Amino acid sequence: MSRFTLKSKRGFTLIEIMIVVLIIAVLLAIAIPNFMKARDTSRAKACVANLRQIDTAKMQWAMDEKKVGTDTPTSANLIPTYIKNELTCPAGGTYDINAVDTNPECPNVGDMATHKL
Repeated sequence: MSRFTLKSKRGFTLIEIMIVVLIIAVLLAIAIPNFMKARDTSRAKACVANLRQIDTAKMQWAMDEKKVGTDTPTSANLIPTYIKNELTCPAGGTYDINAVDTNPECPNVGDMATHKL
């Protein structure tokens, strides 16, 4: 046998492990902001859908009860006849129903401009 025989090595070197950790960190840095943006977008879309449902329920209530545009229904007027359950914003808070001829408002509209009908 020669003096310079190669020994077989098993396992990973520190550099290889550090490269793998770096790749994972880069992928997470890309994925997490996209996930947060998708979550905020879906909350905003759900909020707008809730606002539309409240607006439609107000109009139906006004027609059924022969009310004018300046009348304001309460939650008790709309639930459960026109809306199954009380709707809340996915970002938190309850909606302001407002008068029939005025759009309902989200409590988060000041913080998030997309929560608007």
